[in-house]
Amino acid sequence: MTVCAIEPSADHADDGTPRAGCTIAAEGAYAARLALSGDCRYPERWTLDGPEPYAVPLPGNQPEQPGTEVHPMGDGRVLVHRVAAGRHLFSLLYPTGPGTGELPLGAVECPDGATRLRLLPPAPGGERAYALAVGPRSTTLWQVAGGAFGPEYLAEIPGRCSGGVWLDRAGRMLAVDRETGGRTKAIVVDLERGGEVSPLLQIAADSDDRVLLADPDSGLLLIRSDAPSPGRDRLGWGVLGSTLPVRFPECLRLPECTVTPFAIQPGQVLTPERCAVALRFDGSFGSWIGVWRPAERQVHHLPAPEGWLAGAGLWTVDGELRLPYATAESPCGLARLTAPAMDEETRAAKGGSPDGPAQRAPRVPLEPPAPAAPPAPAAPRPVPLQEAPLARLVTN
Repeated sequence: MTVCAIEPSADHADDGTPRAGCTIAAEGAYAARLALSGDCRYPERWTLDGPEPYAVPLPGNQPEQPGTEVHPMGDGRVLVHRVAAGRHLFSLLYPTGPGTGELPLGAVECPDGATRLRLLPPAPGGERAYALAVGPRSTTLWQVAGGAFGPEYLAEIPGRCSGGVWLDRAGRMLAVDRETGGRTKAIVVDLERGGEVSPLLQIAADSDDRVLLADPDSGLLLIRSDAPSPGRDRLGWGVLGSTLPVRFPECLRLPECTVTPFAIQPGQVLTPERCAVALRFDGSFGSWIGVWRPAERQVHHLPAPEGWLAGAGLWTVDGELRLPYATAESPCGLARLTAPAMDEETRAAKGGSPDGPAQRAPRVPLEPPAPAAPPAPAAPRPVPLQEAPLARLVTN
């Protein structure tokens, strides 16, 4: 896959993946972003679960720095992460009539200057928040909100970790991408076992395999790997706990563009291949949106709404994609798009009828995979995705 060259910056993660313009809570009720008024930045909370979205500004005593992180909590407060003199400071902001209340939570010290600390995506439930402190040889996992005594050290993980995807609704199983020995592999961190680490994804011994997105209901995983084409990353998908190989659809290869999945339709418990996936396309002509299902061989390309906070969005169970946007006329808006219906060819291939309701799709790919290797012995704890040897890669 040929991608645009994007240098890491305030708008992009360490691996070049574009960041969202705002962060949406796991349950979708709230969002938070750094808003701009003239040259001044301030936190802003959005409420998304009412009849119409609305924003509440939460300015502090001074403007925020460009690198300040904001993070919505499940109760409507906003976690803010600031950096000052090697100290990472955490506070909870909340509206108090005309002003902003602030509850300091404490700080994490990173005095060496070589350690980078960033917040992980919002955890399910919205009661806790976590951060990764990435050092030269190891990564420290912190709980920075929701504890009894401020930031709490949880575990040290050998290697440099990036990403961060929640695999369950309980906020226990966290997938991160760990770089060791010059290769990056996705691993699982079990928060209830003191940060115990286990492998999640290894497509080939010499490939870089990252998890980008996961849906706890269906088990659908979106991954990025260079296993099919060494030196060139491609998007693929698999299912947690499945013995089927990872697949790399041809329709997700778009020359000269970066393609990033940012939301998966929830609630499709037994049919992961029917989950609608929202994709962000970034190219020389700007950014736009794609909608794709693993069962389909095509991507539906859609224009992004004006002022879209690029990379932010959420699906409803019934297939409505909600995209936050901000313009001069509408400083807090929520565009609503309906996922295109599954095409008749795909429905017929899955056992449905164009003249009646589609039948439940079986948990098999469109093409039969190569013979599978004997399964590994069952682990004493769930290891979500079985290893997929390079010989079993499938492309559509």
